Amino acid sequence: MTVKVVTDSTFDIPVELAQELGISVIPLYVVFGDKSYRDGVDISKDEFYDMLIHGSVHPSTSVPSPQDFAETYNKIADETNEIISIHLTSKESGTYNSALLGSQLVEKKCRIEVIDSATLSVGCGLLVIAAAQEARSGATLEQVAEVVRQSIPRTHILILLDTLKYVIRGGRLSKTRGLLGTALRVRPLLTIRDGELVQTGVARTKAKAEDRLYEFATGFARVKDIAVTYTTIHDEAKSLADRIQTAFPEAPLYITRVGATLGTHAGPGAMGIAIRES
Repeated sequence: MTVKVVTDSTFDIPVELAQELGISVIPLYVVFGDKSYRDGVDISKDEFYDMLIHGSVHPSTSVPSPQDFAETYNKIADETNEIISIHLTSKESGTYNSALLGSQLVEKKCRIEVIDSATLSVGCGLLVIAAAQEARSGATLEQVAEVVRQSIPRTHILILLDTLKYVIRGGRLSKTRGLLGTALRVRPLLTIRDGELVQTGVARTKAKAEDRLYEFATGFARVKDIAVTYTTIHDEAKSLADRIQTAFPEAPLYITRVGATLGTHAGPGAMGIAIRES
């Protein structure tokens, strides 16, 4: 039987691609006041960003329950006896631990490998794509998992925020760093280091910030695939993607929009890039 791939809604890869590759997506939750929405199911990205920017209540987020995972695993177990489940870094979310607990609740006979991607957004997305492509080639669960594990240290991400306001509200960075960025009126750059989100630099203008993203991408000699993601600035993301594609014409490049869960923390005007080295 073919290995089936599961991930969560923070992997930020286009829905159409996920469907094409047979990837099952378990949504996280975004909460506005007393109203809870499943990311990508109950609220569209346009609706979410409109509420985020213009609404009077800042949203919070929560992870799927172990039962959410168990229900999905049980359903997939009707089709296969091997599942790989890949999720955003456990140092920034409880999703991975919830998936582990969910795998222990599965009633049907099925091997489930739960992997901490040690990254997030399209960084995790590139790992999920790699797993799905390997599974489609007929690889075993062990072989698919090995491809993912080998790719984790070769997958890199850089995120540009237009402001630190939203990531501070979400408790993802200290207010001290946030106040510094606000005072200097700079655009912060974040990366993942040892599974944790850290500020790695700043840029004083949007043009310089986008140049930093381009320099980050072109700093790798051998690139397997690339993903560019954004919250509200599609044209800027497309322009950056076009520049990068020129540098790596043979590498698959995906352009996608950040979902509600990570968008809660990134805020409007954010953009990111992930590179998986070959």
